[in-house]
Amino acid sequence: QVQVVESGGGLVQPGGTLRLSCVASGSRFRLASMGWYRQAPGKERELVTLVTRDGLTRYADSVKGRFSISRDSAKNTVYLQMSSLNTEDTAVYYCRVIDVSRGTPDVYWGQGTQVTVSS
Repeated sequence: QVQVVESGGGLVQPGGTLRLSCVASGSRFRLASMGWYRQAPGKERELVTLVTRDGLTRYADSVKGRFSISRDSAKNTVYLQMSSLNTEDTAVYYCRVIDVSRGTPDVYWGQGTQVTVSS
């Protein structure tokens, strides 16, 4: 079992920056990837960005050039640095991790952190 906890959400003005953190913890796990998803009111949850165990990254087109994912593997932590935020980025941001310690992918989600972009 893997516990996933996000932090760092809040209210920010358009054009501002914000950094989210996600920590994965548990008794024994092997993470294949860690990533961020978001869900705006009335919309489906969508991928924002992810990083694989090998360091490969993937970004949604809407955040390329503005958001950056980084990780601290020793701490099982991933960060989402967001800049040039706009109102379209308002959403609940969820961290998702994929654990492969049992040989098959187990997906775990955090509880989410609210990001509101507003003047």
